[in-house]
Amino acid sequence: MVLKSLKNKILGHAPKDKSGEGLYATLDELIAQRQYIAYLKNFHQRLKVSNQAGDVKSAFKGRGIELEELRSYSYGDDVRDIDWRVTARKQTPFTRVYAEEKDREVYVLLDLSPYMAFGTRKELKSVAAAKLAALVGWLCMENRDRFGALIFDGTHLSFFKPSSNRALMPVVLKKISQVSQAILTAAQKPQYLLDKALKMMQSSLKNPASIFVISDFSYFNESVQLSLSQLARKSRVCCLEVSDVLEFSPPPAGEYMIADASGKNLIFNTANKPFRAEYQEYFYSKRSVVKDFCRRFRAFYMSVRTDVDLYKQLKFY
Repeated sequence: MVLKSLKNKILGHAPKDKSGEGLYATLDELIAQRQYIAYLKNFHQRLKVSNQAGDVKSAFKGRGIELEELRSYSYGDDVRDIDWRVTARKQTPFTRVYAEEKDREVYVLLDLSPYMAFGTRKELKSVAAAKLAALVGWLCMENRDRFGALIFDGTHLSFFKPSSNRALMPVVLKKISQVSQAILTAAQKPQYLLDKALKMMQSSLKNPASIFVISDFSYFNESVQLSLSQLARKSRVCCLEVSDVLEFSPPPAGEYMIADASGKNLIFNTANKPFRAEYQEYFYSKRSVVKDFCRRFRAFYMSVRTDVDLYKQLKFY
């Protein structure tokens, strides 16, 4: 028993009695996400350590001193980055893309509204989103980046200024754990959706940053798109869409009893083939809207499932 406890402390595994059983994210589970850093980044490709920069090269591209790649010029590129020698040789404009500064601010905008408290396999979407936020935070701490977070539960916003101090992580993770548990019994209807949080993030930014928006993007309306596009113009945005298997694949053919918003029971029949096809088309069309938006505004997009281990799906660095 002593050896098992020691193993948990060393490896960061959360004991079973300290697990939220997939319904909410406990502090121990969020701290334990640190063990997966080795799966997400390459420890062998390190640069020299200094007091002003992180240990590893940033995954994001922008203005800096290290050449990242040479590509065809596209609308919106800075004319100062045009490589005139290559342009003259190829007879078409080429621009230089430099590696981003390695000590930039990194934010997580975490959607823990009651709409995220849904799941049929392994854990709720809110739990997977909370673990994603923890993974990003631990990566930032490991890379000596300045990490900040904006957490919203559909009613309140909690903002944490970016810092490279490791003492910030337990504070942020504790808040995430508390919110993920509180939304299970939330009686109030959410007063605002993702666009309010995006606007607050935009007003809080003083310098260009890297922002991970973690949500299911179920309400990706014009207001959300406008706020997200304004944020993407000044910062590097990464959209992590969390989804449950039941959202993109209907349940086995049969009849199911469900309750609508008013509490009235309805019979839900999934045996009809046209219905099953329409069911899947509805989800994939919604996902396509988010993916096309990210492509248009040069934001990174990644889909994350709740029924698969997170570290097996992520490719940040």
